[in-house]
Parts: sequence; structure tokens; C-alpha cells
Amino acid sequence: MLKILFSPAENKKSGGNKEKKELFGSHGSRDIILNEYNSIVRSDDMQKIKELFGLKKENDCEPYIADIFSSPLMCAIERYDGVAYDYLDFGSLSIKTQEYLKSNTIIFSNLYGPLLGGDTIANYKVKQGNSIGRYAPDKFYKERFSYQLDLYLSSSEILDLRAGYYENFYEIKKPHTTLKFLKEGKVVSHWAKAYRGLVLKAVALNNINSLEEFMRMEIETLYVKEILKRGLKTEIIYEIR
Repeated sequence: MLKILFSPAENKKSGGNKEKKELFGSHGSRDIILNEYNSIVRSDDMQKIKELFGLKKENDCEPYIADIFSSPLMCAIERYDGVAYDYLDFGSLSIKTQEYLKSNTIIFSNLYGPLLGGDTIANYKVKQGNSIGRYAPDKFYKERFSYQLDLYLSSSEILDLRAGYYENFYEIKKPHTTLKFLKEGKVVSHWAKAYRGLVLKAVALNNINSLEEFMRMEIETLYVKEILKRGLKTEIIYEIR
């Protein structure tokens, strides 16, 4: 089976009506960082709240000031609302394709750590790179969840579509494939998010179950320019048409 590692997004959709479920790894230590987050958000220290959220105005903070444990829930793959998720366009997909994404995508959240796309989470705000009280999320989750991820991914092939920062949450210890996007010979940076979203959508639409199938798949606007192998990593370099 193919598992796809993916990044979250700074923006989130509000609301939700999903039932609470056990999150990936069912690791009790996740509650440590969730409680730390909750204590900051539920405090009256607006300066700390703004620093955690990475926001300057109190009004912008208001949608996120809520008890994380009693807030409405939404599937992670639906909750995030950024460039990559706009291009994924989850809501337009068939139920079968949505279920593929919920089961086979692992998203690395700045608050919740590694999540399956179908895991249900609350609306929250943590600026990328910020600590949550005493804890740096990337170090916290790398220390506590790497073993679970190693086990979970042991019998799967891996397509790593994470942005560079989220590689800090988990080091892949087996052969895996990553992508790079070029436009007129230059590496695409910000808009790489859009192409990661397009690739994830294509993988789901085609029900891709192996890297061999992925390599045979044609993706609109992209063509393979080069394939590089370094140690455990195979990097596919795409030129954007």
C-alpha cells in the first residue's frame, strides 16, 4: 500500500460535526501538549495567545479561543484550508476518493502531530515553528511518535509530499520518494504547495497503491525531467509545462 506524508496549513475551516475518535498512534503523551495549548488559549494572557497564534490583533484570535477538548470536530483532511488544500479540492471528490485520502494520507499537525486524514480534530491555531508553552512540537512528536510511525509504515511504500519544516517531525528510515518542481529550470517554492495538492489529488483519483503505479501515472501540467537517487531517497524532478 502507498502512504502519503503531507503538510498541514496555517488556515483552518471553522465548525465541524464529526464524532470524536481515537487519533493516530493513540499515544497518551499527545494530551500533554494539548493540555499545554488549552491552558494558554483559556488563559487571560492575550499576549501569550497572540504569540502562540502568530497574530497581532485580538479580533483575529477570537475564532481560535475555545476549549480544544469540547470544540466541534472535523476530519483533518477537511479542516485545513490553504493553497495545497485548495488544489486538492477535497469537497469535489467522490466518497471513494475521499475515503482513500482519509485512510492513506498522514498529515503532520503543529498541534496534534501525525494524523491520518480521517482523524477528527478541532479548529486551532499554532504558527509554524512556534513552541506550545514548554514544548517544541517537532521535537515533541519526533521523540514520542517515531516508533509508532516506523511500525505503521513498515509494510507500506512512502510518497513524501511534506514541506521541508515538517520533515523535522519524523525521519523516514526506509526507501521513499519525494518530489521537486521546476518552472523554466528554476525551483518553485511557494507554489510548490499547489503542485503537492494536485499530485495528492491525482494519486487519490487514480487509487494509486504503489510507487510503481505512481511512476506510470500522468499528471496534467507536469512531466518528469529527472530522477535522482540518494541513499534511501528517490527524488522525482518535475518540469511544469
